[in-house]
Amino acid sequence: MLDQFRKRLRATARRLRRVERRELQDFRRWAEVTENLVHLSMLVFVPLAIVLVTTLANAVPRLSFLLFPPLAAGSYTLFVDPTSKYSDPKRFVAGLTIGAVCGLGALAVSNSYLTAPGGQFGVNALGAGLAVFATGVVTWPLDIEEPSSYSTALLALLVEPNQRATFVASIFLASVLVAVLFIIWREQFYEQRATYLYESMSGDDHVLVPMRGDSAGQTAMLGARLAAAHEAGKVVLLDMVADSDAATTKQSLTRDTIQLDIRSENGSESPPARTRLIGDGGDPATAGVSPDKTDLDAEVDWLETHADRIETRTGVSCQVVVASDDGSPAKTTLQTAAETNCDLIVAPYESQHGALTPYLQRLFRSKSDIVVHRSRSDRTRWKQVIVPVRSVSDVAHNMVDFATRLAGRSGRVAVATCIGSRGDRRRAEEMLADLIEPYEGAFETRVPRTSIQTFLSDTASQYDLVMIGASRDRSKASRFISPPTFERLEDVETDIAIVDRGRA
Repeated sequence: MLDQFRKRLRATARRLRRVERRELQDFRRWAEVTENLVHLSMLVFVPLAIVLVTTLANAVPRLSFLLFPPLAAGSYTLFVDPTSKYSDPKRFVAGLTIGAVCGLGALAVSNSYLTAPGGQFGVNALGAGLAVFATGVVTWPLDIEEPSSYSTALLALLVEPNQRATFVASIFLASVLVAVLFIIWREQFYEQRATYLYESMSGDDHVLVPMRGDSAGQTAMLGARLAAAHEAGKVVLLDMVADSDAATTKQSLTRDTIQLDIRSENGSESPPARTRLIGDGGDPATAGVSPDKTDLDAEVDWLETHADRIETRTGVSCQVVVASDDGSPAKTTLQTAAETNCDLIVAPYESQHGALTPYLQRLFRSKSDIVVHRSRSDRTRWKQVIVPVRSVSDVAHNMVDFATRLAGRSGRVAVATCIGSRGDRRRAEEMLADLIEPYEGAFETRVPRTSIQTFLSDTASQYDLVMIGASRDRSKASRFISPPTFERLEDVETDIAIVDRGRA
């Protein structure tokens, strides 16, 4: 009884850990969207800045509490758009301080030449206008216009004569404190967010390539060039055969065999491996028949040739794995990826009745990151890459990262979003700017007023590769009414890479 309770307790703990990991992964992907990250940071760091300033004000009673309204507004302006001209720390400090000085100057003039209205907070209307006018006249030619400077200018009109110098000092010290906090956040976190948040930047460097179909060689080279972007990159070429006898024979012919323990559902062991993937399960009529050694020699030579070519051209370590598919090539592919510690699967494109084959559909439903490559030529280098996106997302970041890996320093990456005839161009341009900002390389952005299918049909020929999302987040009903974009690009003669992030 006690043992059963312990087992149930351990099972419950495992389920809770899985839920925790899934929620953490969902939060991480949500935070990858720059707009979400900025607003989250604003909710954390703006209150933190006010806490620090309030603590300082409480410790130094002479500091004026009139600084809080403009300081809060200015802090919001800093954090809400870290790349805008108003998010310059020098502009922020100088603007607030000069606004306070201009306000005090206007107060002195109004007290000398104008009659102030009665009341504790009475302010002459012309004096208020003079404070705002002076602030604009001074900040404009100095190019330090700051929205909150007008607030400090008006608040300065309420300062008592014996607190004027203290008010200016308070504004200066508090704004410097907020500016320092902003600089630390922007340089150490915001500008490094790709390293902290974007999993593809540090992962997807161990690539498994199922060697299926006539274009497997080109797909293997694409996978190798993705892996070559990282020093620890490696490529594993997977060859699946229909039965264990063929796998045993083929692995004995390879020069460098990797021993894997891949088991089928019934628990039987498949042979060790170091090779390529052949088909969707083989011909049942030939199962158990000893393979012809001459044919195996030719296949092994073919695999070894690709492995040598990958290592020579990219400098990436390349291994060959042979495995029995046990009637389920997709399962064997995923198991092999886990056994060889591969975090990305790059597979050749396969279609059936105008849609993906069941093999590729199963891969897309897995937890692994997937790239499906449709080759239209013998191309093995992709220096000009276009990435059409719908929005900023984890998949969009993956595509841009992969595109920059392929293009390299000498290539070019174009990122595009189609807005139709009534879309908001400015918002689309800002979205693309947020998307590419964390990455290094030569980028161009395109915002055509047309459909994605028409745009790619007209422009894809200008590029070596179209990198597009798999649209796996859409419902079945939506996909039935409007098929995924990649399924509507049969007439495009440019290479296409379909990208999908694994789902936990």
